[in-house]
Amino acid sequence: MTEAPDKIAIAIVTFNRSAFLAELLQSAAAMTTPAWRIVVVDNASTDDTQQVIADAQASFPDGVLVNRRLDTNTGGSGGFSEGTRVALELGADWVWLMDDDVEILPDALERFAPWMERFGCIHGRRYDFDGSPFYWQAKFNQFLGVPLPYSVKDFDRGGYAVTNSGTFEGMLVSADVVRLIGLPDPRFFISWDDAAYAWLAAQHTTVVYVDEFVLKRKREQQQVNLGIRHLNDGSPLFRFHVIRNRAYVGKYFREYGKLNRLGFGLGTALTLAKEVFRLVVVQHTLKGVGDLVRGFRANRAIWRDDTWRPMDPADVPPALPPATEPEVRR
Repeated sequence: MTEAPDKIAIAIVTFNRSAFLAELLQSAAAMTTPAWRIVVVDNASTDDTQQVIADAQASFPDGVLVNRRLDTNTGGSGGFSEGTRVALELGADWVWLMDDDVEILPDALERFAPWMERFGCIHGRRYDFDGSPFYWQAKFNQFLGVPLPYSVKDFDRGGYAVTNSGTFEGMLVSADVVRLIGLPDPRFFISWDDAAYAWLAAQHTTVVYVDEFVLKRKREQQQVNLGIRHLNDGSPLFRFHVIRNRAYVGKYFREYGKLNRLGFGLGTALTLAKEVFRLVVVQHTLKGVGDLVRGFRANRAIWRDDTWRPMDPADVPPALPPATEPEVRR
């Protein structure tokens, strides 16, 4: 079996979900091929998250579990940006990005290993909280600027499917790719950040979804099974940002000369309709439409902001010479 690269760092973002975090760290300690570093970014939690991290230190060799507590909640986007920065600053060659409400399957890195020889940005499959396969396969439709689902039958061609979208609930990205596209953009706060980041990666490398189960989702959500995908409930913060952040996606598209303003506007209208549908079908309410309206106003303001610039690859920590890498006791 192919061996995984030596310096794989797991970057976990957590906020006030210490019970989930404790289970995730237990699963990380049980991996048959251990991670080189585990960077936990605590987004200013007010529960016992810091105690959970302290208690977990005994399960890992000295220096492996890195605790990065932020002074303010920067959202998932800010957390993944910081986690990636810290991992590369330490000398990681790969960063595996994940939320706190998943469990790592023991042989995950062995399953990833052969794909890491071929691709620079990889997603594995996940089980849902009930043990069923969790559906996530999406590709950006370039005209509309929205990720649309595709079939797992695409795995028949060699066990993987090429995509240009992604999720931070399990995206594995090489440090070389990060140095080409910059750190994840913290300005998103939540929503669209991961899809846009994989789209950026796809402009420089092949982004794939592989037929290997590596994670299990632990948090049960209110959801509706639509057959081709599951539609989960959404929070007021999500509803605001899913519309506001369309502007950030569009600006990145424009930077690469891939923006069709007519199509992208239609994609935004479809996104708005989808969120109203989510409210009615999943949450059985129309309360929350105001969040979408506020998000649209913020969206317009971002489009008008002429000072906006993409993330600068020059801000990514450079690769460290071997002699400067921190020593870890095994």
